[in-house]
Amino acid sequence: MESFPALTHVAVTVSDLGVSVPWYTRLTGSEPVLDEDTGPFRHVVYAVGGTLLGLHQFPDPVLGSGFDPRRPGLDHVAFGCKDQRELKAWQDRLDELGVAHGGIVDAHYGSGLSFKDPDGLALEFFAPPAG
Repeated sequence: MESFPALTHVAVTVSDLGVSVPWYTRLTGSEPVLDEDTGPFRHVVYAVGGTLLGLHQFPDPVLGSGFDPRRPGLDHVAFGCKDQRELKAWQDRLDELGVAHGGIVDAHYGSGLSFKDPDGLALEFFAPPAG
């Protein structure tokens, strides 16, 4: 092995693909590249840059109190922006879509724009530091 491999895909479990697929389609501005029932679950997959983003729905979901980034497991999924201008454009796009967000938050290591999907899954657009 020469180096650690890149991420090829991220898959998240959603409660209702009927709600999540239209939401992610509007967010990404693209149609899914795959919609398949595998038996154990149905998944819908989007091509996002060089990575795949999958939405899974199980016929026998384990329902709980909802997503919490403090619970061991997934904290959030971040999508990379090349600069502050692109990050601001995504903030404007979220506003157009009526998606609530926390505004752009700057830190020494970069700037993030946090929001949630219909299941409350934490998502973020992230840009490297300005300058």
